[in-house]
Parts: sequence; C-alpha cells; structure tokens
Amino acid sequence: MTDATSAQLAAPVALAAQMRAEKTRRNRRAAILKHIFLIAACFVMIYPLLWMIASSLKPNNEIFGQLSLIPSDPQWNNYTRGWNALPVSFTNFFWNSSIITVLSVIGNVLSCSFAAYAFARLEFSGKTIWFALMMMTLMIPYHVVLIPQYLTFLQLGWVNTYLPLVVPRFLASDAFFIFLMIQFFRQLPRELDEAAMIDGCSPFKIYWAIILPLSLPAMTTAAIFSFIWTWEDFLGPLVYLNDIKDYTVPLALRMFLSQDSVSEYGQMFAMSVLSILPIIIFFVIFQRFIIRGIAMSGMK
Repeated sequence: MTDATSAQLAAPVALAAQMRAEKTRRNRRAAILKHIFLIAACFVMIYPLLWMIASSLKPNNEIFGQLSLIPSDPQWNNYTRGWNALPVSFTNFFWNSSIITVLSVIGNVLSCSFAAYAFARLEFSGKTIWFALMMMTLMIPYHVVLIPQYLTFLQLGWVNTYLPLVVPRFLASDAFFIFLMIQFFRQLPRELDEAAMIDGCSPFKIYWAIILPLSLPAMTTAAIFSFIWTWEDFLGPLVYLNDIKDYTVPLALRMFLSQDSVSEYGQMFAMSVLSILPIIIFFVIFQRFIIRGIAMSGMK
C-alpha cells in the first residue's frame, strides 16, 4: 500500500519535472534562434562599414569587382597616399572641421540652454506664442531657407568664411536642442528656484549655479548630437566655402571623385575610415549620456 501511494505521488512530480525540462529546452532553442537572428541583423547593419574598411585596403580594380571583404593584397599605402593626395594635406581639413565643430557645439549648448531655460522656468508675455513659433521651425526644411540665408550672408560679406556655419549656432537656431532641454528643465523641482531667489540669486545666477550643473545629461546629449551632425555636414560647407584651404573633411572626400580623370576610390575610402573615427570615439565615450539624457528629458 505504501509503495502504491509513493508511486502515485511520484508520478505528478516526475511529470512536472519533465514539463519544466521541456520548457527549458524550448526557451533555450528560442534564445538560440533569437541570438542568431540578432547576429544576422547586426551583420547586415554593419556590413556597409565593413565593406568601406575592406575597400580602403583594396586597389581600385578590386573594390567594385569583388564581393569579398578580405583584400587579396592589402594596400596600406592608400592611407598614406590619400592623406597627401590632394593639393592640401588632410591635416588641414581635419583642423577646419574641428574648429567648426567645436565652435558649433559650444554655441548650440550655450544658446539653446539659455532659450530653454527661459521657456521652462521664466514667465514673460507671449511665451506660448513664441514657443509655438519655435516648434514650427522644426517643420521647415533647411532647403527652404537656404537661398534667403545665403543672400543675407552674402550681403554681410560672410561667404567663404566660417561665420555662416558658426554664428547661427550662437543664436539658438536649432529648435530640437531647445525642446530637448526644455523637457529636462521642467522636471527639476521649482523649489530650487524659490530657495535660490530667497538667497538673492538672479535668474542668470539660478541658471548658472543650479540649473546648468543639474542638467549635465541633457547638455551632453545636445553636445553629442551637435558634434555628429556638424562633423558630417556636407551641404553647409559646400554652399559657403569656396577656397580649398577652408574645406572640411566631407568636402575633401568629394574631391577624390573626378569626372575628367581616374577616381581614387581606395584612397577616398581610406580617408573616409579616418573621418568617422572621431565620431565613433566620441559616441563610444559618451553614449551613456545619450541614453540618460533622453530618458530623463521626457522623451522615453
């Protein structure tokens, strides 16, 4: 009787264990398939980058004639030859891009944070209307205002200088960064402002001593996006810069393609690899600030 009872009790336990084992196997198979799919998707996403790196080590006749990512005879001299292939060294182009990018980042962060602070923390007449007008600028394509802006800068004598590319950044011209910072500023407690005002702080002092230090994630996010968009900008420098000595990296890369002679694709891809290194390094170092800044800015 005891053996029969034990057998009856053991049967459900064994069945439950078998079901758990089967569920574990199903979960393991599902996890393996999911990882295989994600790896394949990642490969598809990074294939253009891998192709560009491989092409930077190939001679011109192999770049478009072979699908293999492994060069048959790596041409490392594409990097050294490409660096000095143009009338001006690539050192000059990197320096020009660095100047424009750094000034643009500083201008965007400072001016957009000022505007965002005013919309988020201060009260003034017409605030709602001005905020709506600012948001409407997000729907205006850049090409619509390109000609009026060019004529304006031409009258000011700024064409063929860095001023058209830098000065607008100090005038809070990017509504996206303003909106991003507004959402972050609104989440900071108002009691901080009230306590600072009791201590005699002016609105600027509140911004500089309280709001700005607490808004580091949002500021860093704006700086990263501004860095990436300015560094890879092609149309702006193409319109306003005429002297090759003032060219940025994207304009210099275009000079490797010639309609009258042989295009040096290998050297162009080699310089393209070097041109994206600052963006990759900058993004890898500060990517955690992007996630934190967006998540804490009400855009999650």
